[in-house]
Amino acid sequence: MLEPAHLDLWLYPVLTVVAVFTGFIDAVAGGGGLVMMPVLLSTPLPPHVVLGTNKVQSMCGTAMATWRYWRAGLFSFRASAPTALVVFVGALIGSLAIQRLSTDVLKLVVPVLLIAVALYTVLSPSMTDDDRHARLGEKGYMPVGAGVAFYDGFFGPGAGQFFTTTLVALRGLGLTRATGLTKYLNVTSNIASVIVFTIGGQAMWILGLCMGAGAMTGAVIGSHFATRHGAKVIRPLLVVVSLGLTGRLLWSWFTG
Repeated sequence: MLEPAHLDLWLYPVLTVVAVFTGFIDAVAGGGGLVMMPVLLSTPLPPHVVLGTNKVQSMCGTAMATWRYWRAGLFSFRASAPTALVVFVGALIGSLAIQRLSTDVLKLVVPVLLIAVALYTVLSPSMTDDDRHARLGEKGYMPVGAGVAFYDGFFGPGAGQFFTTTLVALRGLGLTRATGLTKYLNVTSNIASVIVFTIGGQAMWILGLCMGAGAMTGAVIGSHFATRHGAKVIRPLLVVVSLGLTGRLLWSWFTG
């Protein structure tokens, strides 16, 4: 269990508090990494350990959000299990690939995709709580889910937005239902990534679980907020987070 001695103890409660906020954002619209990743990268931890530890805390927060959305009756574990299995495999492959390949191309391509997500969210009449005609069934969506999961394991920022937007656009789900199913698929991809990073000795479990407790607290608040207010809250937050992630990634790209 990797725990570098040079990480100051005061960082543990600070990062836990930050995780409460990121857990809230993730539960409602995804994109908590917009806040958490820069904070973690400002610590003495090496980048690959930051990625692994962030996956641990994200897994905890997303698991709590998943449970809350399931309790609200927004998705079925059994009905979505085949897609979740494909997502698990996609994330597993992506997490293995990130340890061998450069993310430079993704850093340029992903902002374009996130801008597309923001525009679709603003302009599309489908981004409501009403279910619509599905363009793809469960099996037809599997390659899309696998692709998003590979990206989540490989790089990560915006994966929740990509899941939600494609579930609305292709599966015809209402926005709140799509957000609930997104959490299930997201926690599945997080578990796959955590397995890979842990085997590689690139996850700080004590820190990750401390932050995970904060993320779970934020997820309880956020999922309650989202299920109570629905698309009128999720839709603007999805736009804000997508644009925020876009700005952050572009800034990172141009500043090196």
